[in-house]
Amino acid sequence: MFIRASALVCIAGVACNFATPSPAPGQARKNSKDGLEYVWIPAGKFTMGCSPGDGECIDEEKPPHPVTITRGFWLGKTEVTVAAYKRFAKATHKDAETSDDPNLPMVDVSWDDATGYCGWAGMRLPTEAEWEYAARANTTGPRYGPLDAVAWHYYNCGGKRHPVGEKQPNAWGLYDMLGNVWEWVADWFGSYQQKAEIDPAGPFRAKYRTVRGGSWFDYQKAARASSRNTFDESDHSDRFGFRCAGAALK
Repeated sequence: MFIRASALVCIAGVACNFATPSPAPGQARKNSKDGLEYVWIPAGKFTMGCSPGDGECIDEEKPPHPVTITRGFWLGKTEVTVAAYKRFAKATHKDAETSDDPNLPMVDVSWDDATGYCGWAGMRLPTEAEWEYAARANTTGPRYGPLDAVAWHYYNCGGKRHPVGEKQPNAWGLYDMLGNVWEWVADWFGSYQQKAEIDPAGPFRAKYRTVRGGSWFDYQKAARASSRNTFDESDHSDRFGFRCAGAALK
């Protein structure tokens, strides 16, 4: 008889062990610390970098190379919102004065601000590889759906960012992975190698940090799964936001 990983496994003369099942891909749970929903991203393999047939791909996205993500993780269902960041600011006595719609993605945050928030929430910033793997959600094209259906960009945003979750999600239930605001990731920015990688984390040290996904202010070519950009970790802008990742939720 086949026994699921979640079942009780016993061997004669040996104490029984309970194996903890992994959540289903795309399963969502709330983080009690920041009040946001997080989605389970399963372990797996994908090709990172330029998508097949993508005529907008640039040198910084080359060469495409195989990557293995060996451990599943939770990732914010949406970008961190103004409401959630205010919760963090109140708890940590940080300045977050804004009258913005609470459902807008939080912006004008540096890499350090984003890292501080994720740490407070019991999480971390995703690696660049984790981010792209989650954005693709087992798709191989430049985008996980029709551009205007999934992303806010320069030509459809009306000159501003929009509340999270208004566009269609990807297959794992993640919203706004493309467009709306660039998202800080954990990695320093570095060149890709042709070799296969396992859980890559970027260079040990470099000049700039990495952001992914494009923004409301950028043209359509930035709203692609392989799109990447660089900024100083102290930079902040109304085009920069973030979402958190982690192995467990509070």
